[in-house]
Amino acid sequence: MTVPENTPKARGATAHLRKKIGGTNTTDAGTALSRDRERDSETRQYGYGERERERERGRDRGRYDRDMDRERRGGSSRRSKSPRSRQRSGSKSPPPVDKAKPNFGASGLLAAATNTVKAADGSSTVLKYNEPPEARKPTLGWRLYVFKGKEQVELLHIHRQSAYLIGRDRLVADIVLEHPSCSKQHAAIQHRSVQERDEFGGVKAVIKPFIIDLESTNGTHVNGEQIPTSRFYELKAGDVIKFGLSVREYVLLHDDA
Repeated sequence: MTVPENTPKARGATAHLRKKIGGTNTTDAGTALSRDRERDSETRQYGYGERERERERGRDRGRYDRDMDRERRGGSSRRSKSPRSRQRSGSKSPPPVDKAKPNFGASGLLAAATNTVKAADGSSTVLKYNEPPEARKPTLGWRLYVFKGKEQVELLHIHRQSAYLIGRDRLVADIVLEHPSCSKQHAAIQHRSVQERDEFGGVKAVIKPFIIDLESTNGTHVNGEQIPTSRFYELKAGDVIKFGLSVREYVLLHDDA
């Protein structure tokens, strides 16, 4: 059944429909206005809006894609080197020190300071020789009889201390050499405690004299033969010692010889 448009009922229905449509449009307009206000407030607060953020995300994605493509093609120049490659490119590192092995190297300034002897005039001398742990004062009365040709010129007692430094340097030498061919610190006589077997096969400690050449220029001779440098050479009663090119002979004897 069709309702005529000019009747009061038709006019009421039309007005109700218009009111309903007008209310919906008003609500949509209010929602849009609210969104615009929020967008304006967000733009004022952060400096950019949703569109700007979307463009920024797009630019970031583009930069990321370009970096990944560059790394896949040949590696980025900004990529840091690995520790192994940095070690190869830099200077060589010193080899690790094996702590299980003893270190006999010079200890530098500390060793020089402890081995330095100063004179009253301010001069100083660094000792070339240090006594070993087995150094002992002898129990026998060892002596050196000094001969020049057939004439005895001096008698030296070498049993009052464990070691005697021999050379031209009067500041440190216990036995002074005058000949110019002798070195300032030429040699040393050292009494040492060594292990020796007796006639029954037992082992006992015996104190014996040794001589060591301190890398002298013209060497040290025992019984006419030059001894090796920097090594202990055992001496026996009756041995004849000569230093450098000097003609003086030092004959070793003790009380019981």
